[in-house]
Amino acid sequence: MDRSLYIAMSGATQTLLAQTANANNLANTQTTGFKSDLQQFRSMPVYGDGYPTRVFAQTEKPATDFTTGPIQATGNDLDIAINGQGFFAVKDSKGKEAYTRAGDLKMTPDGQLQTSSGLVVMGQNGAIKIPPAEQLTIGSNGSISIVPFGAENAASMVTVDKIKLIKPDLKNIEKGNDGLIYIKDGSVPADNASVQVVQGSIEGSNVSAVGAMVDMIELARNFEMQTNIMKNAKENAAASAKLLQM
Repeated sequence: MDRSLYIAMSGATQTLLAQTANANNLANTQTTGFKSDLQQFRSMPVYGDGYPTRVFAQTEKPATDFTTGPIQATGNDLDIAINGQGFFAVKDSKGKEAYTRAGDLKMTPDGQLQTSSGLVVMGQNGAIKIPPAEQLTIGSNGSISIVPFGAENAASMVTVDKIKLIKPDLKNIEKGNDGLIYIKDGSVPADNASVQVVQGSIEGSNVSAVGAMVDMIELARNFEMQTNIMKNAKENAAASAKLLQM
């Protein structure tokens, strides 16, 4: 009797955790460059004194879906989208180098290039700072060129820096709790010239709103099924106790 109750209890608990991860995906359907988290259930034996005669359900996030989201044209000179695989480098809140595809960039009053969430964008020699300019162009290789104030024409355009672009093995990266991408072995990859960017565009979220809603309904039904099993276990226990009293 306790076996079914334990399995149903652990299954209901893990279903709620899976629902949390799915709700996070659904909440980020409009987040620039967001990559959805995958979930899976599996049964695990309970080890302890004696034989593992009990089993519990466990949910886990085995991987992140790194498929490319839709590219949307914005016309903003500071917006970039990576064409194909790759990431650009930023500095996370702890000062560590991390990576993202959220290319809705902005520039602070002192010329520092940042993401929309305030993370510093990294160039070839650290944080990127852009001098005052009349025109700014980001090339397909990530190079940043400007026409300085007071220049007569576009022939005066100079390159001030280049956004650090990387193309790591997807098996060697993971998404952190802050939504940024990190290298599993802690290494710092070098700039990859094969990564191409598109100026004036951003990459949307790769979350399918319809798919996330379907998963939410399925998880809700699973939770209801687990609670029904717990209710049946309670009723069976009550019936057994009544028989013993007779």
